[in-house]
Amino acid sequence: MLDQILHPSIDFGIETAFILIILVALEAVLSADNAIALASIAQGLKDEKQQNYALNIGLLMAYVLRILLIVTATWVIKYWQFSLLGGLYLLWLTYQYFSSNNDEQEEGASKLNFKNLWQAIPMIAFTDLAFSLDSVTTAIAVADEIWLIIAGGTIGVIALRFLAQLFIRWIEEFTHLQDAGFITVGLVGLRLIVKVIYPNIVPPEWLMISVIIGMFVWGFSKKNEVQQNP
Repeated sequence: MLDQILHPSIDFGIETAFILIILVALEAVLSADNAIALASIAQGLKDEKQQNYALNIGLLMAYVLRILLIVTATWVIKYWQFSLLGGLYLLWLTYQYFSSNNDEQEEGASKLNFKNLWQAIPMIAFTDLAFSLDSVTTAIAVADEIWLIIAGGTIGVIALRFLAQLFIRWIEEFTHLQDAGFITVGLVGLRLIVKVIYPNIVPPEWLMISVIIGMFVWGFSKKNEVQQNP
């Protein structure tokens, strides 16, 4: 992997373009639950400008961490501790969300609340990194050339930024969307841990994608009631 960085070989043909499309598509599908988690974290900041700033800086940090993960991927996958820590972090994030005691919050409001930007930004960066543990492994299985994986990851982070912005609006509009997103966050965390403890029973990628699609169908199934002023 490091040798490919020092001596890159870029051969952009039809097959390369097809692999790049697959990588971008994989990033888009596998980033749906990631995007809603990041949207919910950003929504913990009340000011819209702060939300945008947190997403911009947080995802910039996340991009740097992703590149480091891609470069060191062949080394990282040898150590199960990384997957275990990533899985535990995602489960902790899910627990933090569902255990938040905000009974009086408005419909569509985030259950995560931050006092300042620098509480939200690192959480955005490390949440994306935890998700990337799985997506980078998938990307490596599809493509051998590091520049292709980095290109797919770059497009994925850009798409993730816009997806997160959309989800901030959709969370306010749909009743179950935030819950659906964090259920899938917990499932991704469990999958990472199961891959460490008992890899033989890890659900296949297509099953995870099917479950994620099902959860998001439920998430978009009910809109919040619009309160009309008398």
